[in-house]
Amino acid sequence: MRKKRNAILMVLIMMLMSLSGCFGEEEIEVIEETSGFFDFKDMLDNRTWYHYPGGINAMNNTSALGGENIPFYSSSSYYSIGMSTFEPTMGITSTGNLYMTSWGNGPSGSTAIVQCSGLVELQSLADYSCEDVYNPITPIPNSNDPYVYVDPWTDRIMKFDMHALLGMTVEWSDDEGSSWSFPVTPATGYSVQDHQTIASAPYPAIAYETLWVFCINGNAPMPLCAASQDGGTTWGPELPGGPLDCQSGGLSAHIIGAENGNFYRGQKGCNGEGYSMYKTEDGAITWTEHVLPTEESGTADTWNAEEAQVDTDSQSNVYAMWMGIDDLPYFSYSTDDAETWSDAVMVAPSHVQGTGFPVVIAGDPGRVAFGYIGEDGDGLWNGYISVMTDAFNETPLITTVQINADDDPLDNASPTCGYERCGGFGDFIDMQIDEYGRPWFALSHNPNGDTGIFGTFTNGPTLYGNLSSLTEIPEGGPQTL
Repeated sequence: MRKKRNAILMVLIMMLMSLSGCFGEEEIEVIEETSGFFDFKDMLDNRTWYHYPGGINAMNNTSALGGENIPFYSSSSYYSIGMSTFEPTMGITSTGNLYMTSWGNGPSGSTAIVQCSGLVELQSLADYSCEDVYNPITPIPNSNDPYVYVDPWTDRIMKFDMHALLGMTVEWSDDEGSSWSFPVTPATGYSVQDHQTIASAPYPAIAYETLWVFCINGNAPMPLCAASQDGGTTWGPELPGGPLDCQSGGLSAHIIGAENGNFYRGQKGCNGEGYSMYKTEDGAITWTEHVLPTEESGTADTWNAEEAQVDTDSQSNVYAMWMGIDDLPYFSYSTDDAETWSDAVMVAPSHVQGTGFPVVIAGDPGRVAFGYIGEDGDGLWNGYISVMTDAFNETPLITTVQINADDDPLDNASPTCGYERCGGFGDFIDMQIDEYGRPWFALSHNPNGDTGIFGTFTNGPTLYGNLSSLTEIPEGGPQTL
């Protein structure tokens, strides 16, 4: 569906003149037709909202629209992986394959690495299929926290497992899961290992194209982090993931690597309050704290309140997302490597009353997507993606889609699902963008046995390249479960 972007100006000028003289000047009447920003409104279902920060409806006030701050016809759906999931992390390779973890469903009770092919350029639901591609000679069983990450610069698929707090293993594949390395134990053994997260960045490494860094919740008042200079074969010691006097606690959100080589992760501030972004510019040897603007939003008072998520765009601008004391999602950005931050804004539509499990992903500058689950007062939890195509605008337009239908919630058993460990969501979820600029959101469909699903825009704006409409893909939903 091509974007609707026409501004029609009709000018009707009527001048009456007599053959023998002027009967008097008449005012020129200029009739300006309302802009065509929402010409597609009759095509919308009840699962798409166009709004400004704070949930303000944009369809009755288009004065802030223009340039790249414009609406696109948007719709959404989800696609099942055919297996259960737990704490669903995900990755996308440059070939267009999507990957998600499936806890305990691999050989010998290992974590399955589920590859879904055909979704990126989907034309028919029969064109996509999902299968476990983790089948090494000696599979690693007993993963308590499954984790998969795809290096955006090299396509290396990293399988990163935690084993009953006692240690971790990493394995990788450079051929879309056809073969796997021997497992490596990266931990140094002096700390418990929990709530791991891993990422890469093109920081100068000795023996590989990218530097790898992981962080864990261990025996320290802040996370412990270690780096690999050779793609995961060997790892340095676990060092403090914050200033030496930091008392943030060890739980943090996903670590990410930026194009400029920096690594970031978000969590509670070093004083145990608010949220901060933690940055390393020297390959995880030292970290600095950068306080987020939470004065107005406050911070969530929930079980998983440590999460302040972060991502960077193709020019290394930084985007942060967190849940406020009102359990709604807030956003701020930095264009100077997290040194200063924009004022925080709330990004959910007005009908949403509570949210949880935040995640953020960015494409080109100003193009950013926020993922979360939310409920509107009925205790049923849905999956939401909110997108900005001009995040640096003073009044950015936000397009929000609900990826599941109202009668097909992602959780209907726990009214407090978004505020606690909940079914297949576990502690966290994940989000990535494919090469065409379409965001993909890794979620759990709890009523269907914690089935892993990918939520996305079936129509909407691209987050990469020239601002335009994505190629439409067919609707999935319950028929794929």
